[in-house]
Amino acid sequence: MNLRWFLTKIVGRIVLFIISIIYLVPIFWMFTTSIKDMSQVMAYPPIWWPNPPKWHNYIEAVNYIPFGRYTINTIVIAVGNIVGVLFSAPLVAYSISKIRWKGRDVLFLIILSTILIPFPVIMIPVFIIFSKLGWINTFRPLIIPAFLGGGAFNIFLLRQFFMTIPEELSDAARIDGASEFGIYSKIMLPLIKPILIVISLFTFLGSWNDFMGPLIYLQNEAKYTLALGLQMYRSTNYVEWPLLMAASTIVVIPTIIAFYFTQNTIVESVTLTGLKG
Repeated sequence: MNLRWFLTKIVGRIVLFIISIIYLVPIFWMFTTSIKDMSQVMAYPPIWWPNPPKWHNYIEAVNYIPFGRYTINTIVIAVGNIVGVLFSAPLVAYSISKIRWKGRDVLFLIILSTILIPFPVIMIPVFIIFSKLGWINTFRPLIIPAFLGGGAFNIFLLRQFFMTIPEELSDAARIDGASEFGIYSKIMLPLIKPILIVISLFTFLGSWNDFMGPLIYLQNEAKYTLALGLQMYRSTNYVEWPLLMAASTIVVIPTIIAFYFTQNTIVESVTLTGLKG
């Protein structure tokens, strides 16, 4: 039995190691391409590590486009989305998990079903609405929707997390005269900090990597985000591969750092959301 358990564990680790290598190879290739010159990029057989490495590609990549301005724009949009989601999603999730009212479960199913609607289906109607509001070429279409519920997936995660909190806590607070908002703000919010960190991370990643939204709503190049800025390294007939990969490496670093510092919280929170439905 012990030998079987040991072999199973070893095989599992080997499989995980192989999967990790498969995922890391594109990242490694992106990094090595970022320190090559164009002749080395096009060389066959491929050159896995350039000699000497062209570290100045990173300086050229940053100077090739208004990298600082695009970084600030991306941060503004990402922070705005995080604030909006943290404000609205917990409120919606709390109301459909801890407060009993007629139609609550039906509304939750409707909210959950919106996950199945692909963005291209609503892209044109939403654009027309924002155009009528005069929001085109501003950051508002990319930030304001986050304050209007926070997204079905975030609501689902928070609702599942709220369901794991014993009702006795809320009942005891009500007996002591606490208002519903007081229970939410003073008891519930402190208890759901782990899942708030998780949805903050997911929201950050979604905003940081969003390409379609800025492409649709932003027309002035001064308001572009990093995702749009990366396209400037490409032209119709030519791609600055070393500079593009250097810029892409810089853009990826914040997401890797965010995942590194929140990985334990992600595992804990996602596990808890499945304890009670």
